[in-house]
Amino acid sequence: MYRYDEFDAAFVADRLNQFSDQVQRRLSGELTEEQFRIHRLMNGVYLQLHAYMLRVAIPYGALSPRQLRKLAHIARRYDKGFGHFTTRQNIQFNWPALKDIPEILGELASVEMHAIQTSGNCIRNVTADHFAGAAADEIEDPRPYAEILRQWSSIHPEFTYLPRKFKLALSGAPHDRAAIQVHDIGYQLVKNEAGETGFAVYVGGGLGRTPMVGHKIRDFLPTKDLLAYTQAIVRVYNLEGRRDNKYKARIKILVHEKGFEAMRDAVEAEFAADKSDLLALPQNEIARISAYFAPPALTERPADSQALKARRARDPAFAGFVDVNVAKHRQDGYGLVTISLKPIGGIPGDATAEQMELVAELAEKFGHDEIRVSHEQNLVLPHVALDDLPAVYDALRAQGLATANAGLISDIISCPGMDYCSLATARSIPVAQRISERFADGPRAREIGAMKIKISGCINACGHHHVGHIGILGLERKGVETYQLTLGGSGDESCTLGDITGPGFSYEDVVDAVETVVDAYMGLRASPDEDFLSAYRRVGMAPFKKALYERDSGSDI
Repeated sequence: MYRYDEFDAAFVADRLNQFSDQVQRRLSGELTEEQFRIHRLMNGVYLQLHAYMLRVAIPYGALSPRQLRKLAHIARRYDKGFGHFTTRQNIQFNWPALKDIPEILGELASVEMHAIQTSGNCIRNVTADHFAGAAADEIEDPRPYAEILRQWSSIHPEFTYLPRKFKLALSGAPHDRAAIQVHDIGYQLVKNEAGETGFAVYVGGGLGRTPMVGHKIRDFLPTKDLLAYTQAIVRVYNLEGRRDNKYKARIKILVHEKGFEAMRDAVEAEFAADKSDLLALPQNEIARISAYFAPPALTERPADSQALKARRARDPAFAGFVDVNVAKHRQDGYGLVTISLKPIGGIPGDATAEQMELVAELAEKFGHDEIRVSHEQNLVLPHVALDDLPAVYDALRAQGLATANAGLISDIISCPGMDYCSLATARSIPVAQRISERFADGPRAREIGAMKIKISGCINACGHHHVGHIGILGLERKGVETYQLTLGGSGDESCTLGDITGPGFSYEDVVDAVETVVDAYMGLRASPDEDFLSAYRRVGMAPFKKALYERDSGSDI
């Protein structure tokens, strides 16, 4: 993974000194909360419902064991013993005291981490496929390009005060695991007819109160033009994006109002106008950054592991874990292990200090010192020998981390909702917990198969509900929590926004409504192999709406 050079270290240290002074001025009363707001947001500090919250950047979701141990230490010393991994591949600490935040940032800096640009109207943490560098279907590792974008965008003088926040994501495989089409800019690595690597470019995606799928404005962008083309897009947005209404300030609104073709033409014109080549990426610079992400030296192993087969034969729970939580690696004899942070009845994305320390230890012993954070709020060990899976499983199980539900119905994305967030209008976490408990991770969940449930506690859609197979949006109506269901959303390469089923459901009835949708799907699927999304696209909304509303559901019709 990337390591700081002298410039990086000095850059982070300067920002830390600056923000430490701003915190002291706030604590002394020299700055009011409103005056302090812009400074704290530029350094990842939010004022939540009950306390300040610190959001720490994890660029493209990559962590070393040393860094994860430091996060565990921060959770134990400065918080309440846990951290919350987010859909931006970051981690949040929900209970730090403001007086301690400079010290926390100093601790982070000691392991090459920071909280810069994890909030505010700037280019946020650049995300990428959590299987990058290891996936069997990968065209090329997107992380070097994500790192180049991170370095270029950090405290960019032209783009520090954009109309609104701006998010970039990259995928290196045909199967999109980074949800690139619901980002302000999404980059998909592709090969052209000459076999050269470049990017398909999507612009104008995003969720929130006005969800939109991004438009492809380039089928092929040479890798050397990555920064120049990104600059052209952000420059058009910065000049033309609305600043009179924050709800209409995202680039998706500009694309919608300007028109897809006109937006593409404006970007191409801006790209062509800059003839300086100052941002052209030399191949040797791409190679220099790529060297940081060289794959580990993996020992040659047979494709089949006898130790794995023997354990599977005598341990059904282990077999279930392997079937669900282990993905195919690009090299025979290895697997990608998803560590679910969704225990049955637990809070999605939360990990205790002890759990983080265990994962760090496992990464050192069995994972070639690499850990990834997925945008689905789980952790990943990307290079585990199949022979070592029994030992990894046993260690995870001892710390409550062996839930076999990756990609299944209880692997739920959920925002913090009203338990933490001052913007939320309904609870999210308790709904996720109840759904998880209803379906668990047993035979019924495996029979249901691939199912992505995503929950948001307000229209800002931090839980990505618009692209859930089943999406749940919590709203307040006449002082009562009401939950609206959407069906058929998807955040992968076949990206679609979910369709609203109809009137919402009460807090008491929403889990029953989800079960009704699942039961309807199980009854109409063409075969046991037809997943929910395929079935929904085949039959449409009608049978689900009939099942939901032609019963005494308690919905607020």
